[in-house]
Amino acid sequence: MCRLLRAPLQSVTYSRWLHLCVPVLLLAIWLFIEPEAPWAPLLIVLPFGLLPWMRLAEGLQAQLLLTPYDRGSAASTISTVPSARWSDRWRTVLWLEIRMAVALIAMFPTVWLPMLTVELIQTALGYSLASDALLPFTPPRWAAVLLAPVPLLLLMVCVVLLGEMITAVARKLLGPSAAERLTALEARTEQLLERTRIARELHDSIGHALTVAVVQAGAARAAGDPEFTDRALEAIEETGRAALEDLERVLLVLRESAQSPSQRPTLAEADRLLNSARASGSAVDVELTGPLEKLPGPVTREGYRILQEALTNVLRHCGPVPVRVRIGVAADRLDLEVTNPLPQRPTLMAGSGSGLRGMRERAALLGGQAETGPYEGSWRVRARLPLERIR
Repeated sequence: MCRLLRAPLQSVTYSRWLHLCVPVLLLAIWLFIEPEAPWAPLLIVLPFGLLPWMRLAEGLQAQLLLTPYDRGSAASTISTVPSARWSDRWRTVLWLEIRMAVALIAMFPTVWLPMLTVELIQTALGYSLASDALLPFTPPRWAAVLLAPVPLLLLMVCVVLLGEMITAVARKLLGPSAAERLTALEARTEQLLERTRIARELHDSIGHALTVAVVQAGAARAAGDPEFTDRALEAIEETGRAALEDLERVLLVLRESAQSPSQRPTLAEADRLLNSARASGSAVDVELTGPLEKLPGPVTREGYRILQEALTNVLRHCGPVPVRVRIGVAADRLDLEVTNPLPQRPTLMAGSGSGLRGMRERAALLGGQAETGPYEGSWRVRARLPLERIR
C-alpha cells in the first residue's frame, strides 16, 4: 500500500508508463490499418528478436525507462550487449512477445480509464453524454464529482503493477547470461588483482627509496664528514630519481589501464639496488649465476621486487650491515637469497608485515615460494621461482 501511495511521486513510475506506451502506439497504428487482426504484431516482431543488435536496443531502452537508477552501474540487472548465443536470441524473442502482450493488456486501461474520467467530469458539469459513452449509466452530478478521480487512481494502480511486472520480466530475459556474468566476474577479479599489484609496487619502490634516504641522512649527520655527506646526498638524489621513475610507471597504470609490463624494472637492473645499498654503508657481497637477461618477464620482474623488498628490510631494521646476495638461474627455476646478520632486536624482523607478506604473495603467484626468517644466526630471505610453467 505504501508503494502505491509513493508511486505518483516517483519518476520511475512515469518512465515505466512510457515504456508500456511505446508498443501501445505501434499496436494502435496496426489496429487502424488492420483492426481484424490484433494478434499480427506478435508474429511481426518474431524475426527481429533473432537479430543480435535487437537485444542491445531493448536492453538500452529497458535500462533507461525501467531501471534508470541502475543505468551505467556495473551491478545493473539488465544487459546492454548484443546477443552472442542463440539462447540469448531466443530470450530476446520471448521478451518481445511478452512485451507486446503486456502492451496489448495495458492499452485498455491507458485509453479507457482517462476517457471515463472525462465523461464523469462532463456529467459533473451538467453536460449530456454521447450515445456511445463508456459509462453504462449516468450518475447524479454529486456522485460524478466523487467518482471522477477513481479511474485515474485505477490507472495509476495498473501502471505500477504492470511496470513492476514488465521490469521483473526484463531482468529475467534481458539480464546477463551465465557467460556474461562469468566475464564480468573475471574482469572484476583482474581489476582487484591490478589494484593489489599497484599497492605492492608503491610499497616496494617508494618504501625502498625512503628507507635508503633515511639511512643515508642519519649516517651523514652522525659522520660529520663533508666528503661522506656529499656521497650520501648523491646517493639520496639517485635513489629519489629512481623512485620517481617507479612512481611514474605506477601512475601510468592508473592513467592508462593497458600499460606494458615490460616497462617495469627487471633483475637485469639489480645493480641499481645493490649500489643503493652500498651507498647506504652496507657491504654487499654479490654472486650472480646464469643469464639473468634471459629470464621470463614475470619471473625477472617479480624477482626484482623481492630483492628490493629484502634489501629495504635490511636497511630499515638493521642499518648498514653486511649483506650477502645470491642470485642463480638453474634449468627450471630462479634462486634468490639475501642474508644479513640478525639485528639486536630480532622482533623487528620477525613480524609478518606487508613487505614480507608481499614477497610470499609474489612468489606464490608464479607457483614458487618465498621463505623469510632466522637461519644459522642470520636473517635470510630465500625465494624459488619456477621457470618451466612460465615459459
